[in-house]
Amino acid sequence: MASTVEDFLTQTEEQEIVEAIRMAEINTSGEIRVHLERHTDLDPLTRAKEIFHILKMDNTKEENGVLIYIAVDDHRFAICGDRGINQKVPANFWEATRDTMSASFKKGHFKRGIIEGIQHAGELLSAYFPWKHGDNNELSNEITTS
Repeated sequence: MASTVEDFLTQTEEQEIVEAIRMAEINTSGEIRVHLERHTDLDPLTRAKEIFHILKMDNTKEENGVLIYIAVDDHRFAICGDRGINQKVPANFWEATRDTMSASFKKGHFKRGIIEGIQHAGELLSAYFPWKHGDNNELSNEITTS
């Protein structure tokens, strides 16, 4: 049986998402990643935090990585940010991003929902972590899977 993750996005859609990450990171030192997997037995936020650590996203200079985690078969997702973000932003910081993504997902527009989430996250991050001369892209923009 083919993996749902592999069927979830076409190669073209995947490249559009990678480009959205690149564009979102132009105005922020924040690092955005997307991770897809078929299923988790855990709460999506708990699993997102595990993946965040596995991907070494907690090793950025300003502790400002963001992971958009999606359990494809479960129709569940979570957004988690690193310590540096959580220390600067209000508790409901990711709710608008989550709601934007969820609205598109409910209509079956998965690529659009992910891209809207990336764009929204980039805009929010730029207010707290603006891009500064010399900032490097510390993490890959490629979508990861497990």
